[in-house]
Amino acid sequence: MAIRPELLARGPWDPEELEVDWRRDAFELAAHQVAEADILLERLRERGSPSHDGLAARLARFEVAGSVLRLELQPTRWALRLLSDAGSSISALCVVRSADGDWLAGRRAGWVASWAGRWTLGAGGSVEVDENPAHTLGRELLEEWAVTPERLQLEALVRLDNGMVLLIGQAWLAPGADVQPDAEHDDFAWWPAETARWPAEADEPLRTMATMLGHA
Repeated sequence: MAIRPELLARGPWDPEELEVDWRRDAFELAAHQVAEADILLERLRERGSPSHDGLAARLARFEVAGSVLRLELQPTRWALRLLSDAGSSISALCVVRSADGDWLAGRRAGWVASWAGRWTLGAGGSVEVDENPAHTLGRELLEEWAVTPERLQLEALVRLDNGMVLLIGQAWLAPGADVQPDAEHDDFAWWPAETARWPAEADEPLRTMATMLGHA
């Protein structure tokens, strides 16, 4: 899945400027969506990926009010993100920069549920029920790279071609910070601050995202 986002809202915002309201009613999938999700989950199990058959979040609505980004989120089945129409299922993507401006890139292991075998920037994952997505950014960074940021800001809310929504944040690490990849990555590298010097494995969607963030 290529990251060619439709820009819904553009920051930057401080984490404290994100307000979240959780609905109590869960979003219900139609019967044919449930059946399709079950098939896709079984395929994940067959290649050794966790089934993730629990609840996550979808974006019900959003608004920008002055310096505040407000999100209304709703519990939904995690497997919604596997469908051809992800139904506004929301994830958080934390793009990571070194103190010198280099970009942390990791190659996703072949068994993971999303973007298997592809290079991505930073850390990302689904928003858990009752979680503030700003917290998701820091949590995923700690879980995937065993590091906490010196500074974090929220950059944009975007929608992908399949209907999935991403809250994109950008984190800067302290000088000398040592990242330790988790099992979801089988390789990683620090790509130069200048995207023109990136290696061939850096595909166009990643370069486009970095250009957008570099102009923040």
